[in-house]
Amino acid sequence: MRSVRDDGPETFAMLGEGKTSGVFQLESSGITGVCVQMKPQSIEDMTAIVALYRPGPMESIPKFIQSKHHPETISYITPQLKPILNVTYGCIVYQEQVIEIFRKLGGYTLGQADNMRRAISKKKQNVIVQERQAFVYGDAGRGIPGAVANGVPEQAAQQIYDEILDFANYAFNKAHAVCYAKVSYDTAWLKCHYPRQYMAALMTSMLSDTEKVAGYIADCREMGIGLLPPDVNRSEDVFTVEGENIRFGLGAVKNVGRGLIRKMTAEREANGPFTGISDFCRRMGETELNKRAVENLIKCGAMDCFGLRRSQLLAVYEPVMGWISSRNKRNLSGQVSFFDSLDDREDDMSVQIPDIPELDLFELLTQEKQTTGLYISGHPMDKFRRDLGRTDAVPIRRITGEESPFRDGDSVTICGIIQTVTQKTTRSNSMMAYVTLEDDSASIETLVFSSVLSRSEALLRPGVPAALVGRVSLRDEKPAQLMVNEVLRLEDYVRRGSAPRRSLGRVSPCGRLYLKLPSEDSLEYQKTRAILNMFPGSVQAVLYFADTGVRRGAGCTPEAVMLEELRALLGEGAVVEK
Repeated sequence: MRSVRDDGPETFAMLGEGKTSGVFQLESSGITGVCVQMKPQSIEDMTAIVALYRPGPMESIPKFIQSKHHPETISYITPQLKPILNVTYGCIVYQEQVIEIFRKLGGYTLGQADNMRRAISKKKQNVIVQERQAFVYGDAGRGIPGAVANGVPEQAAQQIYDEILDFANYAFNKAHAVCYAKVSYDTAWLKCHYPRQYMAALMTSMLSDTEKVAGYIADCREMGIGLLPPDVNRSEDVFTVEGENIRFGLGAVKNVGRGLIRKMTAEREANGPFTGISDFCRRMGETELNKRAVENLIKCGAMDCFGLRRSQLLAVYEPVMGWISSRNKRNLSGQVSFFDSLDDREDDMSVQIPDIPELDLFELLTQEKQTTGLYISGHPMDKFRRDLGRTDAVPIRRITGEESPFRDGDSVTICGIIQTVTQKTTRSNSMMAYVTLEDDSASIETLVFSSVLSRSEALLRPGVPAALVGRVSLRDEKPAQLMVNEVLRLEDYVRRGSAPRRSLGRVSPCGRLYLKLPSEDSLEYQKTRAILNMFPGSVQAVLYFADTGVRRGAGCTPEAVMLEELRALLGEGAVVEK
């Protein structure tokens, strides 16, 4: 890496095209957008991106980009600032620039200017505010002439100090930023020039985060890099480059330990590839190998190289292991005959292979997911992908990812495979369900309340492809959720081209919701309170108790699902929107 030039046009072109997945510090959608707009052409530009993309300095990004692409728009409060700020197109970005402003314009010594840098970095506002007088007019006692004495107009000096005060809220030192930028460039250079090796190493480093690995696999596909399935005759414990593709690492397979993998690779290097499941089990012995490991190797596709269907391998692996175990015991007890010894290299036909059909595609993919956390040979959503492009469905990652464009309450449709369904009884004694939906980008937890659950329960089963229509919920620092208003068969949804326009609207924020209840002691009141607590918000709900005439208030967000629940509980006439 020491010989790598830091001005590679191919690397900067890649970043300018937004291909930042897996690049240190530049992966999020927001900073990727900055790279696309800025189109960095130097380490200096990347240093500025790292320093600016944080709360506070982000406000300067539009001006920075505009000045970079249109130098004629750059202006300086005073010409003395140009030598200091020209590298950042007229914007104050680094603490080191503040030091130079104090030195060159205010006449501070290097030590005095560094003291101000420390005050700024520690956000000592009282020190920073008090120093204005010395910066503008000087301080004879400390030998500081001041900006005015150095030829800076008084108004300009005051304006410069105002900018320094603003900068103090998000001070960042260039020495720190340039180190980040150098690592960012190096990782980008590796991805640009050695994409297969880089992505293989990247996925290996993220083995414990299957969602990240799934995202990188999708990126590999976009880069034209194929992912080869795990293979007991070819895979290592890590992801490796094989030709133009990347071979899946066995270290990602559950219940397959590193010791077993090391023994497996050493055995095949010493004695050649495994020729069948019997050969594999016999040569691997019983010290590291167990039934769960063999089962998972079959389910993830690592034994497809033996030329049998996975259904056949699953049917025979236990008899094969039992036969080998029994044979080993007879060896130990000296019961092996002369003719048995001639059979030491017995093949798969030592156990009869049944002629049974292969498992269906969905079951194969489900087993891959169970054993590796990933779909390897495909994805259950593959057959819908082209049709989904004609709908208004959004990838789940756009909702759950960093800097999602969606806000709390936004209406969306998401499509995917139902992973889990957990039903529970709410405090209002009605049923609801937590449903996890996954597409090929991410997964999300969704909430299905009783009114939707009662009409959609038949669709809410693990493994069912579905389209969920609802509202995004971003509350209490929790991961994004979806409040489901409608559940559709995915086949029906793509056939229609979009979700049916079932009402998802909210009551106007200036309106009110009136609810009529029998009494404060009633079961209806307890259930109503529980429902309102599930939909907190600023719209006032007025609760009227028929037995006493008392009115009570509560805040809520009257979404369609909530209104359906209340009408089912209290009756149509007892729920009024005004």
